[in-house]
Amino acid sequence: MVKKDSSSPSPAGIIVREVGTIRNGVKKPFLEAGDDGITMRENVDAVRRRIRRTQDDISEIVINEEMTDILHGIDEYSHIIVLYWAHKVPESSRMLTQVRPMGRDEFPLMGIFSTCSPARPNPILMTVVRLHGKNKNTLSVSGLDAVDESPVIDIKPFVKNFYDKENIRIPEWMQRLCDEME
Repeated sequence: MVKKDSSSPSPAGIIVREVGTIRNGVKKPFLEAGDDGITMRENVDAVRRRIRRTQDDISEIVINEEMTDILHGIDEYSHIIVLYWAHKVPESSRMLTQVRPMGRDEFPLMGIFSTCSPARPNPILMTVVRLHGKNKNTLSVSGLDAVDESPVIDIKPFVKNFYDKENIRIPEWMQRLCDEME
């Protein structure tokens, strides 16, 4: 039997602190979360071009000035993992339990945790990005698919040895989406 430590916070007591902010030219997400699911703001080809463009576009991650020391040593990595809050997802969309991936009718209805949908109970998104440089409290990165002014909640170094590359299995529909983005 596992007994809950009375000093640990309950889920309602979890506090996530913003450590920085994303700055880039993306004003609206390419997926729109609504009460009925997610939809693409543009047609598939336009979304595909936009996703590919993020691989080259430079974004800045501005860490709160009082936390600048938190970045010491980060510039020794080529890639980092950015966790950020999808602040444009409406509260009502956080109650969705199933969506069609990318809002596309040809894909099966899937549980939120089986997708990369931004409409989640806690809209915490994650992206691995290329780190181009650090200037004081600002990181320059490419490959960041976040919307401008998204709050950054954490950054971790990407260490490829920590992630198994063998025996990875993904559903056919996800493989199709990955192939389309290449």
